[in-house]
Amino acid sequence: MNLSRRLSYRRGEEDTVADRSAGDGRKAGAVTGAESTAEIGRRVLKLRTERGFTQRMLAEPAYTAAYVSTLEAGKVRPSEAALRHLAERLGVSYEELTTGRSPHDATRLRAALTDARRALATGAAEDAAGLFEEVRDEAERLGFAEERASALLGLGDCALETGDLTVARDHFEAVERLLSGEPLPRRVPAIRGRAVAHLLAGELRYSCYLLESAIDELNASGLHDPYALLLLYTAAIAPYMDMGAHARAVRAAELALALAPSVDDPGLIARMHRGVARTLIAEGRTAEADASLAKAQELYEQLRIHTDLAHCHWMRGYVHAQDGNLERAERELRTARDMLASKRAALFTVQVEVELADVLRRRGRTAEAEALLLPLLAHSPAAGTAPAPGGTDTADASGGTDTAPAPGGTNTTAAAGGTDTAPAPGGTDTAAYEAGLTADRGAVHAGGAHRLLGLIADERGDAEAAEEHYCAALSLLERTGAAGDLADLCRLLGDLLRREGRLEAAMDAYRTGLGHRAAPGTTTLGPAPAEPPM
Repeated sequence: MNLSRRLSYRRGEEDTVADRSAGDGRKAGAVTGAESTAEIGRRVLKLRTERGFTQRMLAEPAYTAAYVSTLEAGKVRPSEAALRHLAERLGVSYEELTTGRSPHDATRLRAALTDARRALATGAAEDAAGLFEEVRDEAERLGFAEERASALLGLGDCALETGDLTVARDHFEAVERLLSGEPLPRRVPAIRGRAVAHLLAGELRYSCYLLESAIDELNASGLHDPYALLLLYTAAIAPYMDMGAHARAVRAAELALALAPSVDDPGLIARMHRGVARTLIAEGRTAEADASLAKAQELYEQLRIHTDLAHCHWMRGYVHAQDGNLERAERELRTARDMLASKRAALFTVQVEVELADVLRRRGRTAEAEALLLPLLAHSPAAGTAPAPGGTDTADASGGTDTAPAPGGTNTTAAAGGTDTAPAPGGTDTAAYEAGLTADRGAVHAGGAHRLLGLIADERGDAEAAEEHYCAALSLLERTGAAGDLADLCRLLGDLLRREGRLEAAMDAYRTGLGHRAAPGTTTLGPAPAEPPM
């Protein structure tokens, strides 16, 4: 062996020795572990053979054929410098040589993610889930963590839309674990998704806790990422409103509006307008709320995001119902229901139908309303259960400022952050109702449905049935802490009991309602989260 060859081989040996002694101070990108060494050796051999190179051709001028032979046999751990030399000679990237992943693979996976997102926006969630699963599996096989996390996030969104809330939470938690070493803004979409899943399950306080904790951590660490903060503040509006924390919801909406100019995601801006509209409705500013929803609707139409567009129709129906324009409210709610039904989403369609039933009742079509409501609760464990009148536990009540409950006692969750589900139009005889409204799935609207059935029974003079439905609604809503709805429900129950001559029970119901409505200290919401510098 001549001197230059001996020196070149010696250089390869020195790379290996240096790597062995480097410990934790080893250069980023150096290969570690016997398995990785063997894999890279096989990869170098395969690429060299495909290109028709001899070991000498690949090695020179920096290394020797003997070094390449040893490397291919997996008996030497190459340094980053050696790998970069070999990658350049083989015509591949350093990353492809060390990981086996081609940049083209990442491009292909991102294109597939775009297709899956488009499928979720315009078609059925089940179809989109199949596409996301393919990307997730391929990304896992290739070791692309970012693309795998995006696919899991998409699967979580699909599960939210179909109403599989436990599955959705599992997917979002998997994203958080996968990105545990990443900065918090990267994990915020998964945190927001998990919070929405808990909201839809009726766990309002925990939903608020997740969102507020993330907001506090972002602001405390100086990570004032506008996109992440806008996502969190927008998602927080719905649970705040349902809990009766009206002032906090209004402040979240104000901060979201202030952050919006710094964000260039039209889908997120549209979602923000939907959330803001909800606070405007509660303040009686229905014209402004409708204008905000019109902006969101225009953006969703441009983006062709069918599910969120349906939410705009839903919210506009709610606005018109609040304004007393029941004919227009019915038209908007039927449009929302049909759009959600076309996407085969179950949970949100039945929620829309609760609000549609309220409009029908107010229009004097009580038989239609009752026929719409009863199938929604056929599988609810709360149906038919009734606690003792007035015997509600105020420890679960949420304080905060008052808000007027939505029609049917359902402060609508249409602004919950773009998640949806639904059966067929008309929807009173489809299999989708096998997973209708329950204590764990759409609990606020389940309580609203029982409230409406109680009103219908009360109006026709069936006090016993009315009391049963009111008490079932109370049982559901107490678990959620929906303060405004609970206070209104206790008033209805108290009025019924008073007319029946059961004055002591009526007084208990009224006291309970007052406790839910404004008792200081009964809410489990802590101090408001820190605000970002604006």
